[in-house]
Amino acid sequence: MRPPPEVLDLYAVPADSAPLAGGQGHSALAGDLVLSPGRDPRVAVWLNPIIARLSADLDHERPRSLRLAMPIPTRELHWVEQGWGATRFEPDTRPCQELDVVLATGRLLHARLAAKVGSEPDGIRDRDDRWARAERVAFDERRADGIPTEVEALVARLSAERDGTDLGPDQLVHGGLFGNVLLDGEGVPFVIDFAPYWRPTLWAEAVCVLDAVVTGRARVAVMGDWSVGAARQAMLRAGIFRLLSDLEPDVVTYEHAFEAAAARRPE
Repeated sequence: MRPPPEVLDLYAVPADSAPLAGGQGHSALAGDLVLSPGRDPRVAVWLNPIIARLSADLDHERPRSLRLAMPIPTRELHWVEQGWGATRFEPDTRPCQELDVVLATGRLLHARLAAKVGSEPDGIRDRDDRWARAERVAFDERRADGIPTEVEALVARLSAERDGTDLGPDQLVHGGLFGNVLLDGEGVPFVIDFAPYWRPTLWAEAVCVLDAVVTGRARVAVMGDWSVGAARQAMLRAGIFRLLSDLEPDVVTYEHAFEAAAARRPE
């Protein structure tokens, strides 16, 4: 998938582009921008100004401890054109697959977001993509209609175990951290593809851990840290969220992960 010429023109980048990892595998590098498809202009209009301000603040800090990809508008000051959004390209980055580093990065990011965004942004509840729908089902705010047969039994088991345990205050969180943290040339974490949710940070961490385990980048034994109390409740919601938002969830791997968590529960 390549951005069409008119999109490249509006972002004021060269007419040629090259595939680039990221953006669900469909991003393209054009000039000094990363262009990614599937962006919702209704989300970008409220999210990108928040991300842009925080990105600028972080880049002025010395020493740097965290960086955030800077969103870039078109020449006509639109954040999205024909579904394509843009961020400034950062050369010499490499993926960070160490779970502890990604979790620490998330905590830094969420602390900064909590300080900057004190109330729920207008528009965040208007999302209606498959991730937003799955998130609402996970938090029992939406009926679970049309659940695929292959995930139905596991979703039902996880849902039945939910209770009213307090997971902490809601705030703006990145709900897809694992796989979206890079390290720049100086080893500073560089966060990309911000997936916005107004949920407790504990849930965002649970999603991060589950993603790491399911992709095989973290040992399944780490699920034992999410076997009781608020951590368990956050992980249950992370599991429902991923099972319902993944296009082709590996149900066996998810079952194995939750079995590992159950095995670590105290008697």
